[in-house]
Amino acid sequence: MENLKKKRKRARLIFETLDPLYTYEKTALTYRSPFELLIATILSAQCTDKQVNQVTKTLFKKYRTPEDYLNMPISQLEQDIRPTGFFRNKAKSLKGCCQGLVELYGGEVPSTMEELLKLPGVGRKTANCVLGAAFDVPGVVVDTHVKRLSYRLGLTDNQDPDKVEKDVENLLPKERWRRFSDILIYHGREVCKARKPDHGRCAVFGLCPSNSI
Repeated sequence: MENLKKKRKRARLIFETLDPLYTYEKTALTYRSPFELLIATILSAQCTDKQVNQVTKTLFKKYRTPEDYLNMPISQLEQDIRPTGFFRNKAKSLKGCCQGLVELYGGEVPSTMEELLKLPGVGRKTANCVLGAAFDVPGVVVDTHVKRLSYRLGLTDNQDPDKVEKDVENLLPKERWRRFSDILIYHGREVCKARKPDHGRCAVFGLCPSNSI
Protein backbone atom coordinates (compact mmCIF):
# COMPACT_ATOMS: atom_id res chain seq x y z
CA MET A 1 0.00 0.00 0.00
CA GLU A 2 1.31 3.41 -0.98
CA ASN A 3 2.49 5.50 1.93
CA LEU A 4 0.84 8.72 3.03
CA LYS A 5 3.77 10.93 2.05
CA LYS A 6 3.53 9.85 -1.61
CA LYS A 7 -0.23 10.34 -1.67
CA ARG A 8 0.12 13.83 -0.24
CA LYS A 9 2.72 14.74 -2.84
CA ARG A 10 0.48 13.44 -5.64
CA ALA A 11 -2.52 15.34 -4.27
CA ARG A 12 -0.45 18.55 -4.13
CA LEU A 13 0.78 18.13 -7.71
CA ILE A 14 -2.74 17.35 -8.96
CA PHE A 15 -4.04 20.47 -7.24
CA GLU A 16 -1.28 22.69 -8.62
CA THR A 17 -1.78 21.32 -12.14
CA LEU A 18 -5.56 21.49 -12.34
CA ASP A 19 -6.20 24.62 -10.29
CA PRO A 20 -5.25 27.08 -13.08
CA LEU A 21 -7.31 25.12 -15.64
CA TYR A 22 -10.70 25.45 -13.92
CA THR A 23 -11.46 29.00 -12.89
CA TYR A 24 -15.18 28.48 -12.25
CA GLU A 25 -17.19 29.53 -9.22
CA LYS A 26 -17.64 27.31 -6.15
CA THR A 27 -20.90 26.03 -7.57
CA ALA A 28 -22.70 26.42 -10.88
CA LEU A 29 -26.04 26.36 -9.09
CA THR A 30 -27.98 29.62 -9.12
CA TYR A 31 -29.08 30.88 -5.70
CA ARG A 32 -29.55 34.07 -3.68
CA SER A 33 -29.49 32.70 -0.14
CA PRO A 34 -28.25 29.69 1.86
CA PHE A 35 -31.83 28.38 1.81
CA GLU A 36 -32.05 28.48 -1.98
CA LEU A 37 -28.63 26.83 -2.21
CA LEU A 38 -29.78 24.04 0.12
CA ILE A 39 -32.88 23.39 -2.00
CA ALA A 40 -30.91 23.51 -5.26
CA THR A 41 -28.27 21.13 -3.91
CA ILE A 42 -30.89 18.58 -2.90
CA LEU A 43 -32.40 18.82 -6.40
CA SER A 44 -28.98 18.42 -8.03
CA ALA A 45 -28.64 14.75 -7.05
CA GLN A 46 -28.24 12.79 -10.30
CA CYS A 47 -29.16 15.90 -12.27
CA THR A 48 -27.08 18.53 -14.06
CA ASP A 49 -26.66 21.96 -12.53
CA LYS A 50 -27.97 23.46 -15.77
CA GLN A 51 -31.22 21.53 -15.51
CA VAL A 52 -31.60 22.41 -11.83
CA ASN A 53 -31.12 26.10 -12.64
CA GLN A 54 -33.87 25.89 -15.25
CA VAL A 55 -36.25 24.47 -12.66
CA THR A 56 -35.30 26.79 -9.81
CA LYS A 57 -35.72 29.87 -12.00
CA THR A 58 -39.47 29.35 -11.60
CA LEU A 59 -39.41 27.37 -8.36
CA PHE A 60 -37.73 30.09 -6.31
CA LYS A 61 -40.39 32.62 -7.34
CA LYS A 62 -43.15 30.30 -6.18
CA TYR A 63 -41.47 28.94 -3.03
CA ARG A 64 -39.66 31.56 -0.97
CA THR A 65 -39.64 30.08 2.54
CA PRO A 66 -39.61 26.63 4.17
CA GLU A 67 -43.27 27.18 5.01
CA ASP A 68 -44.09 27.55 1.31
CA TYR A 69 -42.79 24.04 0.67
CA LEU A 70 -44.63 22.65 3.68
CA ASN A 71 -47.94 24.24 2.73
CA MET A 72 -47.88 22.97 -0.85
CA PRO A 73 -49.45 19.54 -1.53
CA ILE A 74 -46.67 17.08 -2.26
CA SER A 75 -48.28 16.15 -5.59
CA GLN A 76 -47.87 19.75 -6.77
CA LEU A 77 -44.32 19.98 -5.48
CA GLU A 78 -43.50 16.78 -7.36
CA GLN A 79 -44.74 18.32 -10.58
CA ASP A 80 -42.81 21.52 -10.00
CA ILE A 81 -39.50 19.66 -9.62
CA ARG A 82 -40.24 16.78 -12.01
CA PRO A 83 -37.60 17.76 -14.65
CA THR A 84 -34.80 17.18 -12.09
CA GLY A 85 -35.56 13.45 -11.97
CA PHE A 86 -36.34 11.22 -8.99
CA PHE A 87 -38.94 13.88 -8.20
CA ARG A 88 -40.97 11.82 -5.73
CA ASN A 89 -37.99 11.12 -3.48
CA LYS A 90 -36.73 14.68 -3.85
CA ALA A 91 -40.14 16.11 -2.94
CA LYS A 92 -40.12 14.03 0.25
CA SER A 93 -36.57 15.20 1.01
CA LEU A 94 -37.53 18.85 0.47
CA LYS A 95 -40.58 18.52 2.72
CA GLY A 96 -38.55 16.79 5.43
CA CYS A 97 -35.72 19.27 5.19
CA CYS A 98 -38.05 22.26 5.43
CA GLN A 99 -39.88 20.70 8.37
CA GLY A 100 -36.56 20.30 10.12
CA LEU A 101 -35.55 23.89 9.36
CA VAL A 102 -38.75 25.20 10.88
CA GLU A 103 -38.80 22.95 13.94
CA LEU A 104 -35.09 23.01 14.76
CA TYR A 105 -33.75 26.33 13.51
CA GLY A 106 -36.66 28.75 13.15
CA GLY A 107 -36.57 28.43 9.37
CA GLU A 108 -32.93 29.50 9.05
CA VAL A 109 -30.21 27.38 7.45
CA PRO A 110 -27.57 26.51 10.09
CA SER A 111 -23.87 26.94 9.42
CA THR A 112 -22.37 23.80 10.96
CA MET A 113 -22.08 20.24 9.73
CA GLU A 114 -23.58 18.84 12.93
CA GLU A 115 -26.70 20.98 12.62
CA LEU A 116 -27.19 20.42 8.90
CA LEU A 117 -26.98 16.65 9.28
CA LYS A 118 -29.98 16.77 11.62
CA LEU A 119 -32.14 17.84 8.68
CA PRO A 120 -33.97 15.00 6.87
CA GLY A 121 -32.66 14.55 3.33
CA VAL A 122 -29.32 16.22 4.05
CA GLY A 123 -26.14 14.12 3.93
CA ARG A 124 -22.49 15.11 4.17
CA LYS A 125 -22.18 15.91 0.46
CA THR A 126 -25.08 18.35 0.54
CA ALA A 127 -23.93 19.81 3.84
CA ASN A 128 -20.37 20.37 2.60
CA CYS A 129 -21.66 22.00 -0.57
CA VAL A 130 -23.82 24.45 1.39
CA LEU A 131 -21.18 25.11 4.03
CA GLY A 132 -18.46 25.79 1.48
CA ALA A 133 -20.42 27.97 -0.95
CA ALA A 134 -22.66 29.84 1.48
CA PHE A 135 -20.55 30.06 4.64
CA ASP A 136 -16.94 29.51 3.47
CA VAL A 137 -16.55 26.53 5.79
CA PRO A 138 -13.85 24.12 4.49
CA GLY A 139 -14.95 20.66 3.44
CA VAL A 140 -14.53 17.99 0.76
CA VAL A 141 -17.66 17.59 -1.35
CA VAL A 142 -17.75 13.93 -2.41
CA ASP A 143 -20.09 13.68 -5.37
CA THR A 144 -19.87 10.96 -8.02
CA HIS A 145 -16.96 12.71 -9.78
CA VAL A 146 -14.88 13.31 -6.65
CA LYS A 147 -15.42 9.74 -5.55
CA ARG A 148 -14.41 8.35 -8.97
CA LEU A 149 -11.38 10.57 -9.51
CA SER A 150 -10.09 10.19 -5.95
CA TYR A 151 -10.03 6.43 -6.47
CA ARG A 152 -8.58 6.57 -9.99
CA LEU A 153 -5.88 9.01 -8.93
CA GLY A 154 -4.84 6.80 -6.06
CA LEU A 155 -5.86 9.24 -3.34
CA THR A 156 -8.09 6.70 -1.61
CA ASP A 157 -8.62 2.95 -1.55
CA ASN A 158 -12.22 3.39 -0.41
CA GLN A 159 -15.52 3.61 -2.26
CA ASP A 160 -17.64 4.79 0.66
CA PRO A 161 -18.15 8.59 0.26
CA ASP A 162 -17.63 9.34 3.96
CA LYS A 163 -14.32 7.46 3.96
CA VAL A 164 -13.24 9.12 0.70
CA GLU A 165 -13.97 12.49 2.30
CA LYS A 166 -11.71 11.72 5.28
CA ASP A 167 -8.95 10.29 3.09
CA VAL A 168 -8.82 13.38 0.86
CA GLU A 169 -8.96 15.72 3.86
CA ASN A 170 -5.88 13.98 5.20
CA LEU A 171 -3.90 14.75 2.04
CA LEU A 172 -4.34 18.50 1.72
CA PRO A 173 -4.40 21.56 3.98
CA LYS A 174 -7.88 22.58 5.10
CA GLU A 175 -7.94 25.74 2.99
CA ARG A 176 -7.66 23.62 -0.17
CA TRP A 177 -10.39 21.09 0.59
CA ARG A 178 -13.29 22.85 -1.13
CA ARG A 179 -11.30 24.05 -4.11
CA PHE A 180 -9.85 20.56 -4.65
CA SER A 181 -13.38 19.14 -4.67
CA ASP A 182 -14.41 21.69 -7.29
CA ILE A 183 -11.53 21.04 -9.66
CA LEU A 184 -12.05 17.27 -9.44
CA ILE A 185 -15.73 17.79 -10.26
CA TYR A 186 -14.91 19.95 -13.28
CA HIS A 187 -12.17 17.59 -14.45
CA GLY A 188 -14.50 14.63 -14.03
CA ARG A 189 -17.22 16.28 -16.09
CA GLU A 190 -14.98 17.42 -18.91
CA VAL A 191 -12.10 14.94 -19.14
CA CYS A 192 -11.99 12.03 -16.70
CA LYS A 193 -15.45 10.72 -17.47
CA ALA A 194 -16.87 7.55 -15.99
CA ARG A 195 -17.07 5.36 -19.07
CA LYS A 196 -14.45 6.82 -21.36
CA PRO A 197 -11.81 9.07 -19.78
CA ASP A 198 -10.03 11.26 -22.32
CA HIS A 199 -6.42 10.43 -21.52
CA GLY A 200 -5.16 12.60 -24.37
CA ARG A 201 -6.64 15.72 -22.76
CA CYS A 202 -5.78 14.83 -19.17
CA ALA A 203 -3.28 17.25 -17.65
CA VAL A 204 -2.60 14.89 -14.75
CA PHE A 205 -2.38 11.64 -16.71
CA GLY A 206 1.29 11.33 -15.78
CA LEU A 207 0.38 11.41 -12.10
CA CYS A 208 -2.43 8.89 -12.43
CA PRO A 209 -1.86 5.26 -11.31
CA SER A 210 -4.63 4.34 -13.77
CA ASN A 211 -2.51 5.27 -16.77
CA SER A 212 -1.01 1.79 -16.84
CA ILE A 213 -4.44 0.17 -17.25
